[in-house]
Amino acid sequence: MALSKNTTGALLMALAMAGFTFNDALTKGVTPLMNVGQLMFVRGAITTILVYGVARHMGAIGHIRMLTQPTVLLRMLFETLAAVTFLNALGVMPLANISSILQSLPLAVTLGAALFLGEPVGWRRWMAIGIGFLGVLIIIRPGPEGFTMASLYVSLSVLFAAARDLVTKRIDPGISSLTVTLSTAVGITIVGGCLIGPLGGWQPMSVSTWGILLLASCLISIGYLAIIMAMRTGEISFIAPFRYTSLLWAVTLGMIFFGEVPDMWMATGTVIVIGSGLYAFYRENKRRSEMASRQVPSSETAA
Repeated sequence: MALSKNTTGALLMALAMAGFTFNDALTKGVTPLMNVGQLMFVRGAITTILVYGVARHMGAIGHIRMLTQPTVLLRMLFETLAAVTFLNALGVMPLANISSILQSLPLAVTLGAALFLGEPVGWRRWMAIGIGFLGVLIIIRPGPEGFTMASLYVSLSVLFAAARDLVTKRIDPGISSLTVTLSTAVGITIVGGCLIGPLGGWQPMSVSTWGILLLASCLISIGYLAIIMAMRTGEISFIAPFRYTSLLWAVTLGMIFFGEVPDMWMATGTVIVIGSGLYAFYRENKRRSEMASRQVPSSETAA
């Protein structure tokens, strides 16, 4: 039985979240060994080689000339900014806390879709968005004792990632997902290389570190490709909630490999954020069902 576009998009989103979260855990393990620029450069370079090889094998190289299209370049910019801000937080903030803040991304995407893509959003979903961002504040705990630069970096990463996802919807369907993935990897590699010097210079890397980053690059390549295909396959409002699957992986990996135990604030804020996102998702489905039910009688009357 053939899957619907929304179901396919949801599965791709879940796959992307698994790839990204396992990549995050591996990357977090090597952050004490090098600066963010070197990390971006090495991982980006490996990812570029991997994606280029796949694209060449699948005959998608002909699309590379389309990398200069404004939407592709804009997506590359937002993805790179999201990577810079995220990696700055990853080394000093618990993986589960970072993932919890990232759970507000579906709400940010819904907000952006309403403001910039003209998608209708009722007052209930506006309220859900507001409550969801209140949950983020609970996780961050802004104030002289609780707020950190890492929290700011993750929040900025959410905004840049939301912009990235919205731009992805505007990319010409004729441009393959592999091409868009390749442009992302190239952009991150270039920016990372430029940041190595200002952030302290190149640090020697052991064979095991290279191996970890190679595996991380494979996982992030899967994540990149899957999330681009997801955003271009299904409706944003349907597939966005499946980002929440990343939290399950983040909490589990954080506890097993880094000894990170979520605190009460993180748990409370996460429940609020996810609850708000699921309610917004419910309201969107109900709105679509009501619109479909209105169209059925009119069609029968016309017949």
